[in-house]
Amino acid sequence: MVIRLGYACISETLEGITTSSNYTYTNYIKEQNNDKLDKIIKSNLLDLEKIIDYNIANNIHFYRLSSKIIPLATKKEVVFDYLTKYDTYYNFLATKIKKSNMRVDFHPDQFCVLNSTNQEVLENSKEILKYHYNLLKKLKIKSKVLVLHVGSSVLGKKNSLTRFINNYQTLPKSIQKSIAVENDDKVFNIEDCLYLNQKLGIPIILDYHHHICNNNGIDLDQNLEKIFSTWKNNNPKVHFSSPKNLTKKDIRSHSDYIDSNKFIEFIELIKKYSVDVDIMIEAKKKDEALFRLIRELKYKTNYHFIDDTSFEV
Repeated sequence: MVIRLGYACISETLEGITTSSNYTYTNYIKEQNNDKLDKIIKSNLLDLEKIIDYNIANNIHFYRLSSKIIPLATKKEVVFDYLTKYDTYYNFLATKIKKSNMRVDFHPDQFCVLNSTNQEVLENSKEILKYHYNLLKKLKIKSKVLVLHVGSSVLGKKNSLTRFINNYQTLPKSIQKSIAVENDDKVFNIEDCLYLNQKLGIPIILDYHHHICNNNGIDLDQNLEKIFSTWKNNNPKVHFSSPKNLTKKDIRSHSDYIDSNKFIEFIELIKKYSVDVDIMIEAKKKDEALFRLIRELKYKTNYHFIDDTSFEV
């Protein structure tokens, strides 16, 4: 069983490098400065190249792209070409990603609510999904993954799951195939996600921290094989984070780093399933947290490290 570790969006090591430079809608409407927008987009894409290079140099094979690479792309009132105009940048990035065999994906933010009861929010959510899918397509990612929470619980969980199913079925087939659903920390647990898998065939991302916060007494071990088996064309993906602390106020918040003892407990739990798993480290210290975890694993375990961020158990 091979475990590959990854991190999300920002490298704490690369100071001053960001793929999330922004041009707010308010400022754009006031200034109408397309040259400024173009400059910001190019800056984000050039910095993305630096992060990809950093990942390659450090054998990081799993990385979550920032949703903010192209500011204003999902605003209906702002019409511009964010695809063909930047083909040179996309092609260059695509070549590096493919050559390194790096797994990259997106996790659209909280404004993407596929089961919303608000029609405007629903239409915006479809635009958000289209934008993310288009970028993965431009980067020539074959196994496209867009991570979603189930979303709103308005009118109760049962009705909310039904809305998700109905709205999912209105999406283009290509986008449908890219969606994976993640359990959340308040409402929709892994059994709810398994229900959606049964109805739609959607892969399930286990968020271990969320499961600790919201499990309704569900035995994780009894469901791991089902969760892993929802992935047909890629390694199962897991999100792992540690709570800021165990108080009611902070248990849902991510800590700066990972509790390595809890991580080892999780690896010992899943290793009997003998399936390669990619684990996204969701800690505030990003890649620093990833490498700190690795140092602790090397000290505390006899896991066989294949390279800087991958090990075998």
